[in-house]
Amino acid sequence: MATEIKIPTVGESITSGILAAWHVEDGAFVNKDQHLFDLETDKITAEGLAECTGRISLKVNAGDEVAIGQVAAVIDESATAPEPAKATTQPKAEPTPTEEPTPHAPKVPDLPQLPTDTVPLAPPSGEASSRTTRSPMSPLRKRIAERLVAAQHETAHLTTFNEVDMSAILKLRKTHQETFVAKYGVKLGFMSFFIKAVVQALKAVPKINTQIDGETLIENHYYDIGIAVGTEKGLVVPILRDCDRRSFAEIETQILDYAQRTRSGKLKLEELDGGVFTITNGGIYGSLLSTPILNPPQSAILGMHTIKERAVVVDGKVVARPMMYLALSYDHRVIDGKEAVTFLIKVVELLETPTLLLF
Repeated sequence: MATEIKIPTVGESITSGILAAWHVEDGAFVNKDQHLFDLETDKITAEGLAECTGRISLKVNAGDEVAIGQVAAVIDESATAPEPAKATTQPKAEPTPTEEPTPHAPKVPDLPQLPTDTVPLAPPSGEASSRTTRSPMSPLRKRIAERLVAAQHETAHLTTFNEVDMSAILKLRKTHQETFVAKYGVKLGFMSFFIKAVVQALKAVPKINTQIDGETLIENHYYDIGIAVGTEKGLVVPILRDCDRRSFAEIETQILDYAQRTRSGKLKLEELDGGVFTITNGGIYGSLLSTPILNPPQSAILGMHTIKERAVVVDGKVVARPMMYLALSYDHRVIDGKEAVTFLIKVVELLETPTLLLF
């Protein structure tokens, strides 16, 4: 009996993908639920599993574009598993007697050494045969490109800037980090502070939590925040649900889990859907200032950046403080400048006085 292994359904909106890699050889004997292949789509990477035990015959090549439901392989269930190879004992070889040289064999004269500059050099191994390399865009990269271009063309994109003194958060983390890790098993990072600050600012300025749908404005009363995570294949934005109800420890644990599963391709499609607001942290790459692009249908996105010690004036004195630039990009069709600035100032206020986030 032969069983067809088809490209699995990974979401209603996904109709095709790239069979990125096979994890078995053609003709190999596979077991039920064994990981057979990786399917890369425009949103996630999914695994193809064996539905039965038997000998597999591959029907598509790694790198091929495949449709959902297409037959990727066939497993012959009537095949039997190969028997393990038996170890064989080789007979011990008799020592070979050392041969005596022929008494009258002529001596071969030593050849003269050639100068190194007369010996032709071989080209270095792996040297590129051309000055460019062409490769097809992955489905994920294509989708990212389409969304970025659409965001620029279909929204009234505008960005406002501010800066935040990170002294209080750095001090708080240093004071409580060891206890936090011992109790919750995860580090207290910056992102949980920013998520909590964004949630409070969204409550204070609900217009930021509004999306446009045709000629209708939809004001959201929940706080599902997207966290942009960079991977080798592109940027993905998993969603943290109901952040207003989560503790700092719950947020940090969820972020760590998302980061690990994003980079290993283990995210689920439903974990990427929805979201009312996005936070992106270019600071982890050293970015000092940038203008983040909207993640439609969301109306705003907050960009974090690297922390730099800068001279600032505090109580009439010039002092060095760890400062971070913040950038809020927003859809001007939905959000007015006053509301955007008010929101960003509220975020700064909460971050500079993080104890406010506890109440």
